[in-house]
Amino acid sequence: MFQRLPDAAGERVSFTIDGRVAEALAGDTVAAALMANGVVACRTTPVSGAPRAPFCMMGVCFDCLVTIDDVGNRQGCQVTVRPGMRVETQKGAREAAR
Repeated sequence: MFQRLPDAAGERVSFTIDGRVAEALAGDTVAAALMANGVVACRTTPVSGAPRAPFCMMGVCFDCLVTIDDVGNRQGCQVTVRPGMRVETQKGAREAAR
């Protein structure tokens, strides 16, 4: 599993994952922040419910889909963590906001 080096410097950003308080370094993507906070799977597949985790970390595979601030199906590897951001792991597919 991904672990941040103990001497990592930088501004800390506070956000929530499924309602619990978490921290990341400013500039981290949501996918990287999830892994750094011990989140193993960020979504489940809509048909079988199989867990999925960030894979490519460059926006190609869509395995890092999460809900961010009530907007579903966001690619966590393409979004930078912001202070106060609410990240939720997804269960199956989520309809896009209209």
